[in-house]
Amino acid sequence: MQTDTLRYRLMDAQLALARDRERAVILLLTGHAATHKGQVVNRLNHWLENRYTEVHALGPSSEEQLRPYWWRYWRRIPDRGRIGIFIHGWYGDALFARAERRLSPGAFRDRLEQIRNFEAELAAEGVVLLKLWTDIGRREQRRYLVELQRDPARAWQVGPSEWQRHAQHAPIEAIGRTLRRRTEAPHAPWQRLPFRETGEQLPQVARALLAVIEAPPESPVSQLATRAGEAPGVPSLRRVDAAVEERLDKAAYYERLALEQARLANNAREIARRRIPVVIALEGHDAAGKGGSIHRLTAALDARQYRVHRIAAPSDEELALPWAWRFWRRLPADGRIAIFDRSWYGRVLVERVEGLASEAQWQRAYGEIRHFEQQLLEHGSVLIKLFLSIDKDEQLRRFEARAAIPHKRHKLTDEDWRNRERWDDYQQAIDEMFVRTHAPGAEWLLVACDDKRHARLAVLEGVNERLEARLAWAN
Repeated sequence: MQTDTLRYRLMDAQLALARDRERAVILLLTGHAATHKGQVVNRLNHWLENRYTEVHALGPSSEEQLRPYWWRYWRRIPDRGRIGIFIHGWYGDALFARAERRLSPGAFRDRLEQIRNFEAELAAEGVVLLKLWTDIGRREQRRYLVELQRDPARAWQVGPSEWQRHAQHAPIEAIGRTLRRRTEAPHAPWQRLPFRETGEQLPQVARALLAVIEAPPESPVSQLATRAGEAPGVPSLRRVDAAVEERLDKAAYYERLALEQARLANNAREIARRRIPVVIALEGHDAAGKGGSIHRLTAALDARQYRVHRIAAPSDEELALPWAWRFWRRLPADGRIAIFDRSWYGRVLVERVEGLASEAQWQRAYGEIRHFEQQLLEHGSVLIKLFLSIDKDEQLRRFEARAAIPHKRHKLTDEDWRNRERWDDYQQAIDEMFVRTHAPGAEWLLVACDDKRHARLAVLEGVNERLEARLAWAN
């Protein structure tokens, strides 16, 4: 294929990709140093329509170092219809950290498993992956580095890091073989790119990119859908005691409320001092009291330390990206608190019951959720998951009360009544959610909310206990 013809075909394919907005494409180049990765990407970028292309070749920023590792890549996933180009990306992080022994063999294996899960999730959400490993022999690498260094116009391309990578050629070669073998998958295959002059490598990359853009869509795939066995202590709506304790009078309630909020304020200050991130997810039946519970939590917190995220139907921007993107982008920095009023569990609750996600999508989501939560825990986050439960009769009473009170009518919607009609379907989905996502460090706390005062205190007590357990563990 002539160069001009190839260029025009690639441009046409990219414009069709942008017009159809069915898939996103990621091109990732990693491998040995001094293999023209930067030059190839620069020239390829001139061939492409820049409005639909994003190039990423950055080290982690101070902002990214304050969040879970994968946050930096989730926030850069291209929208459907766009092409994202990564130089080294998540593979460079693992490759060079292992070569420099900043990652132990066990940690390296764990990172590769995370990569497999990450790429499976992207592929299942319509992201096409093209992974290129750039090859060069040790002697040829040395010859080329010396040639660059002697050329005044190109000497700037060679610095201490390039010579360091040359000295590490043998371990990088060996680590690269392991890396490629363990992350090879039908939806994320590797291609080798032998060292050539830039003008010869560019058509190779362009043809590979054209092939993945023009290829018919694959069936959704994921390796994250393994069903988890029921763990000891898994909550169940069938076992929740809706009667709870004797009802509290107002005086006793406000006394205990003040004590728990003071306790939370102290815990939050210590969390901030130790720079521990906290993620609180509240799910529950409609009218169970999520808003009131959140209000009692935030009343004890410094407004600069927390943010409340109300999760509703996804926006057009969010619909153009993998479904988990909107949760990754809202994760708190170290020392901050994120409170989710409904969360990623919508995928296996409302989206499942209302048919907004296919069975393949919500079945796959259990594994994706476990993977997501494991990344939070590995970063050192405190993850607190609360489910606020009421019985069907109490829900009806609250709906009718809302309808009768003018300043509360806005809380009651047609959707609430529709959800109520599918009460049994939701109960089944909730119990399965508990079974498949209740795990060490990510346990569910089930709160009986027929009595609002007891429920609000239980939420505060549950959050305080989890924070104090984390602070004690950190000592």
